[in-house]
Amino acid sequence: MILGPLIAAGAIGIVAWMLLRGWYPHAVLLLAGLLMLLLSVSLGYTPPPLTRPTGLFTLDLFRYVTESFGKTLSGVGLMIMGIGGFVAYMDSIGASRALVRVAVQPLNWIRPYPYLSSSLLIPLGQLLFVCIPSAAGMGLLLMASVYPLIVRLGVSRLSAVSVIVACTSFGVGPASAITARAAAIVNVPSVEFFFAGQLPLVWPTSLLMATAYFFVNRHFDRRDEAKEEVPIEDLADSEATEAPAYYALFPVLPLIALVSFSEVLGLSPIAVKLDTTTAMFMSMAVSALVHLLRTRDLEASLHSLQIFFGGMASIFKSVVTLIIAADMFSKGLIALGFIRALLALADGAGLGATGVGVAMTVLIFMASVLMGSGNASFFAFGPLVPRIAAGLGADPLRMILPMQLSASMGRSVSPIAGVVIATAEIARVEPLALARRNALPLAVSLAFLLMLHYSGAWSMAD
Repeated sequence: MILGPLIAAGAIGIVAWMLLRGWYPHAVLLLAGLLMLLLSVSLGYTPPPLTRPTGLFTLDLFRYVTESFGKTLSGVGLMIMGIGGFVAYMDSIGASRALVRVAVQPLNWIRPYPYLSSSLLIPLGQLLFVCIPSAAGMGLLLMASVYPLIVRLGVSRLSAVSVIVACTSFGVGPASAITARAAAIVNVPSVEFFFAGQLPLVWPTSLLMATAYFFVNRHFDRRDEAKEEVPIEDLADSEATEAPAYYALFPVLPLIALVSFSEVLGLSPIAVKLDTTTAMFMSMAVSALVHLLRTRDLEASLHSLQIFFGGMASIFKSVVTLIIAADMFSKGLIALGFIRALLALADGAGLGATGVGVAMTVLIFMASVLMGSGNASFFAFGPLVPRIAAGLGADPLRMILPMQLSASMGRSVSPIAGVVIATAEIARVEPLALARRNALPLAVSLAFLLMLHYSGAWSMAD
């Protein structure tokens, strides 16, 4: 039947309109998913199976939500909550600031070349973003530490803040929520997904992006003469914890632990299976112990655990519940035959796996621009990948990787994204102007990423 896929396509359009108007995405995706599931049964479609159905479909609607909560919280949800708690604790003890402070020192070597130094911040910032996987948090840290330096070198405020946002354009690494979700969807360890899948694509694309920003920012600054004199304040919080330099090691501990015990590199002499969640808890314990030895304040150190648990709760409220709502939305699309219709359309148009992969990647990129959230767009469409890949006889790993990367790339071009709004406010520029400045470099980078990926130069597919 064609009615079901048409309803699903209409639902996607209505949901996009609601999200563009600023409606709460969790509720919109959840309600749309439940309505599509209800319509699928009314139209005679077979909904996705439940592990333990209630026997009455109206109650099964809520059973879908229950099973989604259980599955998410016992797996990727707990992982992402652990990441959130660890990031919050690192910020509270000043370790994140210490990492940025140490990492940006090489930029002082190229101070006479302002556009070169600002562009090289992108690959350097991307390395930091692997360890500090919060786009808004990373952006604000760079605004406090690097932004005044770059502007004083002669780069416009708009150019300076554009490269800072670009540093958050690739959600990669074991600590990234999008990476954790993508790896879970295709059932691949996060570390393997990062090293064998993401890195071969991200590092050349990051260098190309830096080159694009060099020429784009220099061109627009010369054309617009946008170097108006505005007092550049010291954005660093004077009351923030000024941690010693060795604290810079703490945010990197989970990555070091995961790499050391991973089978990908084979560095450990003993067989240890360390998952991301355990690595976060272990790194938290080590960091807290060192912080206690330094401060010698047991009561304050024990109280600081509240920050860790508070970070976990915050991620549950914002990210984990979004994963569940998006899971319900994807179930609704599947129930209405959207996947079958998409495969039939691709077959009729002769697109094949590559064509569908490119189309889905661009769709997620545009959805991120509209929603202002890479998580929301990828969580909504990412779960569809295994079924689409199976229908096309394609490798789901190969299909999901550019989709996952494009989700966080689209966020950098969205004037309603949190990182864009926050950094633009500090730099005293319009969010829309910042999004426009980022549009060309990100579009070029996305096109390059797709060409690189589908040219066959991707190790994980071999």
